[in-house]
Amino acid sequence: MATILHHSSFLSSSSSSTTTTTTKPPIPPPFSRPHATLSPPSKPLLIKLTTTLTATALATTILTTTSPSLADSPTTYKIYYGTAASAANYGGYGGNSDKKASAEYIYDVPDGWKERLVSKVEKGTNGTDSEFYNPKKKTEKEYLTYLAGFRQLAPKDAVLNNLALSDVNLQDIIANADSVTSEERKDENGQLYYDYEIDGVTAHSLITVTCAKNKLYAHFVNAPAPEWKKDQDTLRHIHQSFKTVR
Repeated sequence: MATILHHSSFLSSSSSSTTTTTTKPPIPPPFSRPHATLSPPSKPLLIKLTTTLTATALATTILTTTSPSLADSPTTYKIYYGTAASAANYGGYGGNSDKKASAEYIYDVPDGWKERLVSKVEKGTNGTDSEFYNPKKKTEKEYLTYLAGFRQLAPKDAVLNNLALSDVNLQDIIANADSVTSEERKDENGQLYYDYEIDGVTAHSLITVTCAKNKLYAHFVNAPAPEWKKDQDTLRHIHQSFKTVR
């Protein structure tokens, strides 16, 4: 009996040991492998997603910033050389020679603006020497008049009133003006210029007047009030570009 009991207790202990060895191996793999496979891929995945989103945002920014610049490209200009030739010589052999060499004044003209040819009659009556206009907005224009026999400028108010006597459009702008401002300045050579700005309900006008070579030059930049609000940077540029050539 003692021998039988000892043998059965050995069998039960051996069977219990086999039970523990068979249950332990399956437990670790399911928990260790999923943690090892799930956590590492998350970092590269986040980096890829972040890089993709950043690239998409940059592409969107480039597209949205370049398209307006194409529509709102900066205005370019060309220089006009005016000769202020008399009506008798206008269109003659000397008048059509080298305008740059014989120029008495210059001003900038926006690219795309058209020149209106001035007739001899117009040149002889009100002294108009040159004129350019915006073909898309024909009432937006710049032009220059001159009068011979002036050695120096009169007082600012007197000069503006005298200009209006020979310019009906200027008379209307002044009559309907909300404000008229004027100032004087001198260039690097000491030449005196008068600058006028007329702000009206229907139109806006910038005028520069000076005397040189025994002539009075008046440069005008006119625009309807709605166009002035849109294009005033360009209009001020061409206003400030006028000067006589010594």
